[in-house]
Amino acid sequence: MTIVAGFSATRRDTAPVELAVQIARTTGEQIIAVAVVERRLPPQTDAVEDEYLDYVTTEVERALHGAVDALPAGSGVRVEVRTATSIPKGLAEFAAQMNASFVTVGSSSSGLLGRIALGSVTDHVVHGGSVPIAIAPRGYTSGGAPINRLTAAFGGQADVNGLIPAAAKLAAKWGVGLRVVSFTARDVRAFTMSPKIAESLVVDTWWQNMQDSIKRELEEVRKTAHLADVDVAIGAGPDWQAAVENVPWGPGDVLVLGSGAAAQKQQVFLGSAAGRIVRNSPVPVMILPRPAGL
Repeated sequence: MTIVAGFSATRRDTAPVELAVQIARTTGEQIIAVAVVERRLPPQTDAVEDEYLDYVTTEVERALHGAVDALPAGSGVRVEVRTATSIPKGLAEFAAQMNASFVTVGSSSSGLLGRIALGSVTDHVVHGGSVPIAIAPRGYTSGGAPINRLTAAFGGQADVNGLIPAAAKLAAKWGVGLRVVSFTARDVRAFTMSPKIAESLVVDTWWQNMQDSIKRELEEVRKTAHLADVDVAIGAGPDWQAAVENVPWGPGDVLVLGSGAAAQKQQVFLGSAAGRIVRNSPVPVMILPRPAGL
């Protein structure tokens, strides 16, 4: 199988390639770093555009080779430059052509360093792609660490879209640990009682329900596959940033989310609550398509 790393032809962002190398360090898969140059018209329609695109393609290819050459020796990354009417379309077509297992993309330059902000290309690919998408935080570097744990963000519609079984299968395939976390942002200022007491009551009730659901999901997985011990945790806070930061994160962690209720079968769709979690994640995020049978 192949991991396709999307390389920005304009920003020259190496984070998606860094993330692809980190995943491949765990899975042993081949990596192809691809840059897509937008073409408005078919080839040989406009001589001026053809000449300009030849120049841009050469420059992008040089930048892409430079980014790959800066990676640790032995990364074995192949380089491709393609043209398409749009970058998301070109990336999707190339991923399908390569039968990619994952597509890695980067964060918008408008986002904070170490966090994820969805630019126009990434926003498009996480709403309708057919291949799992892994998003690198802005400026991401792995520091040489492999992937060592997947954290499944369980809640909302993730349960009906098969997140826990899919994350468990992926963790077993990669030989890494699995953690299941439920995140909640609770504003308890409207309660007449003490905010701390109100928060404790609300969160405790919600968390008991989540634990019961997670337990049932894990029991179903264990009926058909061996599943090592799974850590279960809660990330709670007055807002989504505090909720996500309430959980410890480390090098080699990847946050995994399922596609929202609006997702078509075998397609990726980032829901609204999941989007808030993504924007506050300090680690790479992977979004899985809705399984065909659900």
